[in-house]
Amino acid sequence: MSRSADASSKAAHDARSLRLLPWLVAIAFFMQTLDATILNTALPSMAADLHESPLRMQSVVTAYLLTVALFIPLSGWLADRFGTKRVFLGAIVVFSLGSLTCAMSRSVPELVAARVLQGMGGALLLPVGRLAVLRAFPREQLLRVLAFVTIPGLVGPLVGPTLGGWLVEVASWHWIFLINLPVGLVGALATLRFMPALRAVPQRFDGVGFALFGAGMVTVSLALQGLGEHALSFAASIVLLFAGLACLAGYWLHAARTEQALFSMALFRIPTFSVGILGNLFARLGSGAMPFLMPLFLQVGLGYSPSRAGLSMIPTALGAMLSKTFAEPLIRRLGYRRTLVGNTLLLGLMIASFALAGHGTPHALLLTQLGLFGIVNSLQFTAMNTLTLGDLEKESASSGNSLLSVVMQLSMSLGVAAAAAMLAAFGGHLQAQQSPDVVRTFRATFVCVGMLSALAAFIFAQLREKEGPAPGAASVSDQS
Repeated sequence: MSRSADASSKAAHDARSLRLLPWLVAIAFFMQTLDATILNTALPSMAADLHESPLRMQSVVTAYLLTVALFIPLSGWLADRFGTKRVFLGAIVVFSLGSLTCAMSRSVPELVAARVLQGMGGALLLPVGRLAVLRAFPREQLLRVLAFVTIPGLVGPLVGPTLGGWLVEVASWHWIFLINLPVGLVGALATLRFMPALRAVPQRFDGVGFALFGAGMVTVSLALQGLGEHALSFAASIVLLFAGLACLAGYWLHAARTEQALFSMALFRIPTFSVGILGNLFARLGSGAMPFLMPLFLQVGLGYSPSRAGLSMIPTALGAMLSKTFAEPLIRRLGYRRTLVGNTLLLGLMIASFALAGHGTPHALLLTQLGLFGIVNSLQFTAMNTLTLGDLEKESASSGNSLLSVVMQLSMSLGVAAAAAMLAAFGGHLQAQQSPDVVRTFRATFVCVGMLSALAAFIFAQLREKEGPAPGAASVSDQS
């Protein structure tokens, strides 16, 4: 009888763990997306406290994005080697420890180092959590469970800017990091209780490829950051840029000759994947720059308070949610080529249109503009991600999704670095806020960033008229 009772108790515990696992992964996803958006509204206050120009704070943003991009490829191998429970728990602990050190930072270099630590944990949260879900649930339940897990990815950008602005006004910028601690504690306890310890035989990890690819990403980003912040000489930045490009070229040659490369070059034999991944890289430069540029523009350029700037970003998140309701039928009706070429040009035009905003712009008009940008931006993400992943076979889906996640983070990091470099080139050294010169600096940057995004239309124009997967084929991976 005791054995039967033990078995019944274990079965009930396993059923409860399976029921609560999606909630645990969803909370982790919410932590990651909240942290990615809550910081931007607080940058001017952080800059004032740390005695830095608000227009030269991009390293605080790019340090996190770049670290996440760098460590995502490690997530699957670590989960196979040490088990999903250990790695997920370790990710929460590292993320929380990074949040604490961010709050304790007293200078920009200290804050950047803390953001790197935070990014190491953040890079593992979603991939390992998603992997646990994939292995724990039967195939017929996966679409429903993964769709549920991605919902917080839409809620985070809605709450983040507003919460960040409110915390800065009622407390201090330190609290945008400290609020992660109680959530991290609950998550760690829930992981110990409900996360299954799933393992697999790890494949050989491509250490050489990881080193080449990582070195390429880091040095190219440092070069752009050096140009943007003038922290490095022009010559040193150029040397770093070419060194990074050489590392990426070295990785390309290495992967072409390695059977188990970090990212298989066989993926690029699929036309839709090739167009989708390159289109993602360039189109997201503008999309990635906007969450950094807009809160700065509203506060430094137009004199908005942090809370008002945060509230002003809500229409962008609401527009993104609205776009999900019609994106699939629109893509099915127009096809990927016409949708992406037209929407990419429209995205660039929407970004550039913020150059028309100024002190005399009615707030309602600016909110409408931000809402339309959210719709166009989200439609772009949905179409690009479905195009990229939709034609992948089962055996290549994991590698393709991992590469897409890396490209998304890398492109956002490069977008912030490029926008900061433009701010510097057009007069970002200026310290005076709300001056005509600062507003003109932002206007010129919006135009250039918009043009940069619009150029991705040439990539999507390479698609054939009816080329592309069925819309919605990769909707669960739409990390917009």
